Amino acid sequence: MEERYLGLMFHIDTNRINARQKLENMNQLETWAGNDVIVLDMAERTLHEASAGSNPQRTSKAMQSAYSMTFADTPKEQELLTQIERILFPNGADTRNKQNDVEIVFNAKKYCRILITDDGGSKKQPMGILGNAAKLKKEIGVEVMTDVDAVALVQRRIESRDARCRRRAELDGTPLPEWIGKD
Repeated sequence: MEERYLGLMFHIDTNRINARQKLENMNQLETWAGNDVIVLDMAERTLHEASAGSNPQRTSKAMQSAYSMTFADTPKEQELLTQIERILFPNGADTRNKQNDVEIVFNAKKYCRILITDDGGSKKQPMGILGNAAKLKKEIGVEVMTDVDAVALVQRRIESRDARCRRRAELDGTPLPEWIGKD
């Protein structure tokens, strides 16, 4: 029988920490993570950004998450950091925030995560991480999306998983797992 876990692993950017639980799509993603449907964690740099602000609620929420560490020790990893920087900031990552963005994208790539962010891709901020999502996917193979898109992706995978379970149950009489139709 199918597993509940979908094989989807996500990193969240600092702007998706959802300390006040007001981001509806992040609430749904967190519920799925809590039910072992997906993996939802963050890069160490995201944790540092969250802790640097004056919002103890956000810091506390970030501290509850598992996080990946950058460890860019090899020449290949150093080149990847440089490549990400060139994509995101052609004139260089000249601020700590820009350097943080580079590290966050690097961690998503290194640890095979889909990066969820709200950084860029809008009229107000046309570039940023989301504004370069297609280029990041094409040139380094990292997927970047909004929390809205992440929820839609997970919902499609859940529908497929549940349909496979139902078909198998019809074919061989296997009982349906208790979580079918509940995710």
